[in-house]
Amino acid sequence: MPAQEIVRKLKRLSNPKNVEGMKRFGINPHNTLGIPIPVLRKIAKDIGRDHAIALDLWSSGLHEGRILASMIDDPDAVTEKQMESWVKHFDSWDDCDQVCMNLFSKTKSAYTKAAEWSASDEEFVKRAGFALMACLAWTDKKADDKQLERFLPLIKKASSDERNFVKKAVNWALRQIGKRNIRLNKKAIATARIIQKTDSKSARWIANDALRELEGAAVQRRLTK
Repeated sequence: MPAQEIVRKLKRLSNPKNVEGMKRFGINPHNTLGIPIPVLRKIAKDIGRDHAIALDLWSSGLHEGRILASMIDDPDAVTEKQMESWVKHFDSWDDCDQVCMNLFSKTKSAYTKAAEWSASDEEFVKRAGFALMACLAWTDKKADDKQLERFLPLIKKASSDERNFVKKAVNWALRQIGKRNIRLNKKAIATARIIQKTDSKSARWIANDALRELEGAAVQRRLTK
């Protein structure tokens, strides 16, 4: 199915009422069609993996077109140049998180880009760095502890960033690393304790929220089985 036909299909599925709802949750309404993620996943399944179509869909500029591109692209075909190009177009937390989860976390450059982007001054590039860390801790079953442990100083460094979309991603990364296993749980808790002492409202929120989950009975029970 050519990309142009897919774009026409997406536009037919447009739901302005959904767009208004998405706007209330902090999603940029510009070029947004209001198509639910489960619907996009079904379309992606019908298309299958296709790097060329993914690039064309991304070029459409449609919010849902870009999320769909991340669902069908081939991680092995993704270059660092492509990642650097795409990350600069993120304008909402959801396109950032979806692309990181669906595609970027599965590329060979994932760990490198997570570290690099975490130091960016651009809000959604920085968020992408920490979203990638969270996704890797959650989904990369082959990663060793040291690969994820290297992210903890970067999390500490960014914890005083007061921007809402950044601090939530920093918190997400810290919690996901801390839920990986008992050893990383202890490391993440120790990091949270240090962050907690920082003279920053954002840092204290990140630490307190992470500690609430990481020291909670449910997580501790699962990790100590």
